[in-house]
Amino acid sequence: MSQPQSSERTLILVKPDGVARGLVGEIIGRIEAKGYRVADLKMMSADRALLTRHYGEHEGKPFFEPLVEFMSSGPIVAIIAEGNRVIEGFRSLAGATDPTVAAPGTIRGDLARDQGTKVQQNLVHGSDSPESAAREIALFFGS
Repeated sequence: MSQPQSSERTLILVKPDGVARGLVGEIIGRIEAKGYRVADLKMMSADRALLTRHYGEHEGKPFFEPLVEFMSSGPIVAIIAEGNRVIEGFRSLAGATDPTVAAPGTIRGDLARDQGTKVQQNLVHGSDSPESAAREIALFFGS
């Protein structure tokens, strides 16, 4: 008999391009259809201080300033999703960072567009590890 898998939590952000294009419901639907649970959700405006902490490992890189500018350009939706292997599963569901090469069936492959900008306007962010998820959830939800 196999042991039950423990549930994970991850932070998912619907970026300003996803909110502006009215894709929040579609993205949440895909998360839930995959079998993950939305544990918390809020629409918010992310200020420079929050985004600098969130993307801190990229500070000083050429794309940092355009990224912070883009992420603060409109509302975002922050989501805590829970489920077995949700971190890995959501990143697979999201698809490759570059929307042009993201596989069909993924959020980015089906819905994101190459905007020809230096910043990837690719609809969503998902934590890349349990440590990142814990840090990012604390930043956006204080828990």
